[in-house]
Formats: sequence, C-alpha cells, structure tokens
Amino acid sequence: MNEDILLESREGAVARLVLNRPAARNSLSLAMLDELTDAITRLGAEPEVHVIVIAASGPGFCAGHDLKELTAAREQPDGGRAFFEMAMGKCARLMMSIVRCAKPVIAEVHGIATAAGCQLVAACDLAVAADDARFATPGVNIGLFCSTPMVALTRNVGRKSAMRMLLTGDMVRAEEAQAMGLVSDVAAASDLTETTMALASRIAAKSPATMKIGKETFYAQIEMPLPEAYEFAAEVMVLNMLEPDAQEGIGAFFEKRAPQWNPL
Repeated sequence: MNEDILLESREGAVARLVLNRPAARNSLSLAMLDELTDAITRLGAEPEVHVIVIAASGPGFCAGHDLKELTAAREQPDGGRAFFEMAMGKCARLMMSIVRCAKPVIAEVHGIATAAGCQLVAACDLAVAADDARFATPGVNIGLFCSTPMVALTRNVGRKSAMRMLLTGDMVRAEEAQAMGLVSDVAAASDLTETTMALASRIAAKSPATMKIGKETFYAQIEMPLPEAYEFAAEVMVLNMLEPDAQEGIGAFFEKRAPQWNPL
C-alpha cells in the first residue's frame, strides 16, 4: 500500500483507513480509487478485522474525483473518453466493494464531502459526521450532473431531498444530512474520532458471522418487492438459526454470560 495516499491502522478488531491527500482535498484519483478498493477487499477477508472505518486527513473528508486528473485526460486523442470510462468504472467498483464487503464499513466525516466524496459517505453502511461537516453534489454548478453519486444518494435519502441536492448543488449541514438519512450519527468535531471508534467497537463485539449474514441480507432484500423480500428474509432467518453463533448467543443469553463468537 502507498502510505502517502492511504494510511492504515488497527485498534483491536477495527481497521482504520485514512485518505491522505490533504493538499488535493483527498480527491479520488485513480491511485486512491485503486488503493481504497484493494484495502477494503483485503480487510474484508481478514478474520481479525470486524469493522472498517474510512476517515481522512487534512481539513476535509473528500472533494470527489480529482478534476485536475480528469481535465488532463482531455488532451488525449479521444478527448479523454477512455480515461473517463476507466475512472468511473473504478469508482463504481470501489462503491460496490463497500457494499459487498462482509464487514460493516463506517465513514468518519469532517469538513466537506462533495460529489464522489458524498457518494463514498452514502455507500458506507454507517456514517458519523462532525457537527460542522457539510455535504453536497455540486456537479451541476460546473455542467457535470452528479449521476454516479446519485445512485448511492437515492438509496439513502428521500427523492425530494436527493433531487434538491442534485439540482441545486447546495451544501447540506450535518444535522440536515442526518435527518435526511445520509449520515447515521452526528458528533461534536472534537469528539468525532472517539464517537466513531466507540460505535465501531460496539459493532465489532458482535458475531462476525451474524454481521456478514445481516449485511448481505440487507442489501439483497432492499431491492426486492415486499413479498419476495419477506420470503427471502425468512429463509435467511432459518439458516441463521442453524449457525453455531446463534446457538452460542442464545445459550449465553439464558446462562447470563458473555458469548464466545467464532471467527469468520
């Protein structure tokens, strides 16, 4: 891993990934997209990691795609088309790597999260925002509608709220973002990391196998019609009941002791 652009650390069963391009407002260059996707995929397969936190260095979380990198590609014979396709493809793979990761992924957001940076927040399972954080999909202001950020955004917030963000490009404050469903928690800026890590640690103490089952089921059922979703979820509950961790957890509940979970 290139530690200059993405830093990694561990606190118990929680892995922290820190976007580290502060001078570029942690914009998602091709290298950053690759590093982050690879890290999430790798950490998702490591048994000792139960939760992944994505944070950032510098004054803000992420300003979206690296516009300087995209603009430079216009000098290519095809006007940049091949580069744009590669960049958007890598971005989509990053977002899907978060959804498909067996471990819960939490965004720790300070400063601004705009365009693909806002998309990154929306793609995470949970997001803790500093009370002074701001969110926007401002592409419309520069003639570039935030179509790919729209995918994650519209799966988190209501249609009218999403369309207002997309059509105006206006900044949304942390409290409003929480009310809309874009972020799950808001903390004082001075307590952001402590609040995020406390949440991550609580989740990391749960059964890894159960977290995997639950996350996979959540994203599968949410796209289904209601009757199909209930049928699918009922079958998952049956399979979950047969899992060793379910037997252990229920037994520990009756015996009034802490459960001993199996590694994933």
